[in-house]
Amino acid sequence: MASITLFVGSVFGNAENLAVEVKNDIEQQGHTATIAEVLTLQQVQSAENLLFISSTTGQGDIPDNLLPLILQMQSQFPMLTGKKVGVIALGDSSYGDTFCGAGRQIDALIQELNATVAEPRLDVDACEHFEPYEAVSPWLQKWLQHF
Repeated sequence: MASITLFVGSVFGNAENLAVEVKNDIEQQGHTATIAEVLTLQQVQSAENLLFISSTTGQGDIPDNLLPLILQMQSQFPMLTGKKVGVIALGDSSYGDTFCGAGRQIDALIQELNATVAEPRLDVDACEHFEPYEAVSPWLQKWLQHF
């Protein structure tokens, strides 16, 4: 079974709440899941597999709690070769071009870092899904099949 570390970017707690549900689901499937409490480059490098769950703030920006890690990853470029990585992006389509902007940025970065993308990024629209887990659950089941 796989070990998966969740890296969460949240402003108002929706992504954090979703991460708890996702963690529980991963563990029910027999895998080990950890929500990273302190987001460090060392955790990224030591993680066996990574799942980023991030809301979007401002004009398509990464939340403040996750931004320092992403900036470190951009500047230090830790290759993620051999690591399976997933991205769940939360956003609101009424914001137009900036919809799920944080998730799009993270997705582009992990691909630059040569991660194995097991399933394409999932964009969850708050206009369609008041409870994001409804949209996430089917995607998560497909993602976990790669382990």
